[in-house]
This record gives sequence, structure tokens and C-alpha cells, in this order.
Amino acid sequence: MKTTRFLAALALGAVALLAQAQSDSNPAAKASAKSSKKIVPISQLAAVHELTPEQLALADRIALGKMPCELSAFVHVKPDPAGPGRFILETGKQKFHMIPVVSLTGALRLEDQSAGAVWIQLGNKSMLMDQKAGRRLADACVSADQAIVAKELERNPAPSLLDAPVVQQAGTNAGGGAKVAVTAEPAAK
Repeated sequence: MKTTRFLAALALGAVALLAQAQSDSNPAAKASAKSSKKIVPISQLAAVHELTPEQLALADRIALGKMPCELSAFVHVKPDPAGPGRFILETGKQKFHMIPVVSLTGALRLEDQSAGAVWIQLGNKSMLMDQKAGRRLADACVSADQAIVAKELERNPAPSLLDAPVVQQAGTNAGGGAKVAVTAEPAAK
């Protein structure tokens, strides 16, 4: 069985190599291949799909403008003239056409699915990620409103799950004695 699969794969590979060799030796095939690879401007592409009312509502909450990021980087987010709820995001020489995507976490999320770029906007910072390469393109980008939230979080940090009080119910333990309700207070900082 394995030998049959191997021979079939080998035969398919040989056929592909033979077809490639024939097309390389045929100048007419090369010329038609080059002429068929024309670049089509965005304005001539088919109309893009309409955004849902939920996506349009998310778009109203996106921070706009030029934002400083870590490592002296900048990200510029502006509305896309192609339609409401769409954005153009630029960083360095890269440019992305993004639309809002509903997120289960509550974070605001923009995506350029063709480029694999994702812009995540939290209350205190934003980040740009390249999903295809699996890395961040820009991190700790902060708009004016996010800077206010970040300063407030520094002064009054959100409680950690580890700092939450622990309460045991009163009752009897295995030895027959009474249990006492115990409350653990958060550790002093």
C-alpha cells in the first residue's frame, strides 16, 4: 500500500516537472503568463461586502490619529474613504485596510484579512500584530484617551484574582469540631 502511494506521488511529481519544462521552453506560454499577471488597482476591484450594524457600532469606538508606540514606532489610524466603518492603518512603510471584527473578550479589534494584520485596542494601549508571521509589528501604542486610562490604572490598579478575599463557610470539620469562617485580606503592598 505504501509503495503504491509512493509511486503515485513520484509519478505526479514527474508530470509536474515535465509540464514545467515544457512551459519554460515555450516563449509564447511565457509571454501569455506575464501578460495575465496584471496589477489591478483597488478602485477597480469588485465592491466590498457591507459591514453589519454591530461592526459599524464598533467602528465608532476606534481611536484615530497618530499614536506613539514602543521602540520609537508610530501607528497612524484614519478612516478609509472606501466606506464607513473601514480604516487605513499605517506604520512605517506598511499600510493596511482594516475592518472591525466582533471580539468575545470585549477588546476592539480591526483586521486586514488579506495581509494577516490585526489591530487590538484595549482601554490603556493598542498593538498591531502580524498573524501570518506570528509577531507584533507595534506594541504599547497609546492614544490620548488611552494615556488617561493608563495613568488611572497606575494610581488605582485593578484587583488581581490572587488578591480576591477567600471565604470558607462555617460548619463542622471531619473531626467533629466547628469550622470558623475565615476571610483572607489582600496582602499589604
